[in-house]
Amino acid sequence: MSKKVGLFFGTFNPIHIGHLTIANHMAEYSDLDEIWLVVTPHNPHKKKRTLLEDHHRLAMVRIAVEDYPKLKASNIEFGLPQPNYTVNTLAYLEEKYPKHSFALIMGEDNLKSFTKWKNHDVIAERHELYVYPRISEGEVDPAWKDHPKVKRVNAPIMEISATFIRKAIADGKNIRPLLPDNVWVYLDEMNFYK
Repeated sequence: MSKKVGLFFGTFNPIHIGHLTIANHMAEYSDLDEIWLVVTPHNPHKKKRTLLEDHHRLAMVRIAVEDYPKLKASNIEFGLPQPNYTVNTLAYLEEKYPKHSFALIMGEDNLKSFTKWKNHDVIAERHELYVYPRISEGEVDPAWKDHPKVKRVNAPIMEISATFIRKAIADGKNIRPLLPDNVWVYLDEMNFYK
């Protein structure tokens, strides 16, 4: 069966209510059939040493989405060469799931730096970009403002970062409301970020 799948990439270190809110909004208020939260082992723009092990981040995404039938956890990048470049992942997915069409979900902050992505022109030629609002510095390149492949989705603005959450946990703060309950329990039991 053919599906239109939105790919929401992230290190999800950890997944938080901001990620879930955006993913669920895309599932409910766009023409995407499913949202795959793709856990990235190594984003070329982030330092790997600050990351929890891949399987722990994937486990947290799995438990976070278990009550959302349109959201799926994906480890598709775990077996691909690292660092992970989106263009390579998309090529792999197109080959593995020829009946699906894949779109990228990204914050407006990523659209601003999209021209720095490896083969961004190939990505935009082959895939739609579903862009949600983010508060960030700089301007979107005029070429992307009215680009036919850019679909703006008026999702809530979520100013929660995994970096803030990790630091707050290390500082002994109670940030439980920022995480899905089952993710909080997992983090707490595993003593992560303390």
